Amino acid sequence: MTLWEAVTGKEYNIRSIMTDDEELDQFLFSLGCYQGEPITVVSRKKRSCTIAVKDARYCIDDQLARAIEV
Repeated sequence: MTLWEAVTGKEYNIRSIMTDDEELDQFLFSLGCYQGEPITVVSRKKRSCTIAVKDARYCIDDQLARAIEV
């Protein structure tokens, strides 16, 4: 399942990140989004969602949330 389909408030582990863009992969890695890392969807809006990774929260768009498999 992708992060976009995840239940709000439940913690998941990242299985993989499905992007073809190396810069985007590096950006996500710098945020702490990489395989095996726990991640939680804090809230979801129409075209974005707020996630919690480590001790930080980030707002990502729906396309990026669909690229993160949990």
